[in-house]
Amino acid sequence: MSLDDLEAVLRPAFLAALEGDAQAYRRFLDLIGGRLRGYLRGHLARAGLASADEAEDVLQETLLALHLSRHSYDPAIPVSAWAHAIARYKLIDHMRRSGRHRGHLQIDEEAPIPVAPAGPAIDAKLDIERALAGLPERTRSLIDRVKLQGGSLAEAAQAAGMTETAAKVALHRGLKAMAKILTRRGTRPP
Repeated sequence: MSLDDLEAVLRPAFLAALEGDAQAYRRFLDLIGGRLRGYLRGHLARAGLASADEAEDVLQETLLALHLSRHSYDPAIPVSAWAHAIARYKLIDHMRRSGRHRGHLQIDEEAPIPVAPAGPAIDAKLDIERALAGLPERTRSLIDRVKLQGGSLAEAAQAAGMTETAAKVALHRGLKAMAKILTRRGTRPP
């Protein structure tokens, strides 16, 4: 599917989702998720970090960021460009956090894309807090330490009394559960 064809499907789905259409939102997430998965896997592979789990982790962070930043979408720009810009920032954050990138990470293959600044969003913070509240305490703690505070997975695993592998699985499942909780709560922007 060409980028123009994708945009022709994504834009109406996303705009309908902003109006509260949960089915359109699911379609948007499925389509953009598939597109971003390939984008992230490709960039991680070129950086020598090809891992399906790693790409899925960054994808889940990106989809969560898309949900939390949906109020920042500017209808004057293509929704695919907005989503790719957020994915690019999440990829950069991941590479910096992991400390494993080699030299300069080349991720600017597409033209620069203007993105409306997200800024502090009280409603987005409340959405996150509500989604976190629906998770078991240990999973909440892992997400808080790793994704919100920027700590390492190893430290979070140790604090939770888990192996690093078990913590990674719990973290991934927790992020997926949060995305489902946020989707079920509705898609109306704050």
